[in-house]
Amino acid sequence: MPRTASVLSILTYNVHSCIGTDRRMDPERIAEVIAAASPDVIALQELDVGRARTGGIDQAARIADLLRMTSHFHPALHVREEQYGDAILTALPSRLIKAGPIPSVGETRGALWVEVMVDGRPVQIFNTHFGLRRGERRLQAETLLGEAWIGSDACRDQPVILTGDFNAIPSSVAYGLLKRRLPPVRVGDGRGSAGRRSARMAPTFPSRFPLLRLDHIFVSHGIETIAAGPVRTPLSRVASDHLPLLASLSIEGSQSFGTSPGPSR
Repeated sequence: MPRTASVLSILTYNVHSCIGTDRRMDPERIAEVIAAASPDVIALQELDVGRARTGGIDQAARIADLLRMTSHFHPALHVREEQYGDAILTALPSRLIKAGPIPSVGETRGALWVEVMVDGRPVQIFNTHFGLRRGERRLQAETLLGEAWIGSDACRDQPVILTGDFNAIPSSVAYGLLKRRLPPVRVGDGRGSAGRRSARMAPTFPSRFPLLRLDHIFVSHGIETIAAGPVRTPLSRVASDHLPLLASLSIEGSQSFGTSPGPSR
């Protein structure tokens, strides 16, 4: 008997070291923005851990504690005792599969792969933060799609979600590479309708007056968008220089990554 679909809410958020547009460093404010959206899984970028510039706080652990979640953190940049990187937070059963660097020019960039159990089924979730150069982002996209990451046998026949700050607009080469393998989430109509053309996703950066779509969520075939869009509240506009991007997803029981797509979304 086919399994019924599960619903997963995921949020990606570049928190800018928890420094808001008012220049105040406040992890509690970031946690408040996230809590109001009630996601099951949170992918965070630009976290400081033990850095003098932000008071030596472990921001990943602090936000996870406030949300009563487990944190999987990867330091893309590690200088002595100071770390800076990305994390995946969730209260669902989870385990770290892989964390490591991706090809970078200048600032070191990384990726994080965590398996999350959703209603007893594994979902492979990837979080990353791409670089600022066009060629760098293309190479980073190719690397993540390769056999060491999303192209791994471990992702075959598994639901896959790739999320993060890609520093790439939808017309970019890097976005196009990712889109060909993993369709991006769409603005939902609240009914999870497949085959319906949806509105353009709203921009996420800069948070006060958003102009660019830099933060994205890509999903494997078999995952349908129920609803998606930036979290735009008075608090989210000041807590970081990016708006969070939230998606509610319906995950089918037996679709596999890399197979022929079903109805277009």
